[in-house]
Amino acid sequence: MRGQLILETLFSNPVYGYLLIFAARVVDVSLDVLRLLMLTRGYYIVAAIFGFFEVAVFVLVLGAVISGGSMEPLKIIAYAGGFATGNIVGALIEEKTAVGYVVVQVFPIKSCSEEMACRLREENYGVTKIAGEGRSGMREVLIVTAKRKNIPGIINTINEVEPDTFFNISDIRSIHGGVFPRRRP
Repeated sequence: MRGQLILETLFSNPVYGYLLIFAARVVDVSLDVLRLLMLTRGYYIVAAIFGFFEVAVFVLVLGAVISGGSMEPLKIIAYAGGFATGNIVGALIEEKTAVGYVVVQVFPIKSCSEEMACRLREENYGVTKIAGEGRSGMREVLIVTAKRKNIPGIINTINEVEPDTFFNISDIRSIHGGVFPRRRP
């Protein structure tokens, strides 16, 4: 009861109230972004925990915005601004934590295909070479499956061998088998 009184007092102060609504909404939406990303990557327990706290913060903030039966424009602006900022903050947090795996498809020019595969393997990345046919004829395609946190190193190695190499990076929902350590979720 005492905690509720403190929160009501803070939310009723115009300046603190708007800042708290904004900050709490940033937290709420950041948790939502992370929850959805964890869910799509198969981390169901982590997603459920994020969801629990997300909804708790959401209910608290929504109650503060609509308390007293009147809609104050500044509260709505703080609420909407927190939502917009929360999306950015959530995406930045997710990018920094780099959870999960990616597949990098590399399409080197034929003359440097072997060198690129060797360099990637020297950096301890698993590389699978397959034959491909493009607009200009046959070429080798290198497929690298790695942790997301290793993307900068892979890109650096590719660019050291041949800066004009075309490659793409895709998220992977899950991996099974291969030389990777056992996946937790």
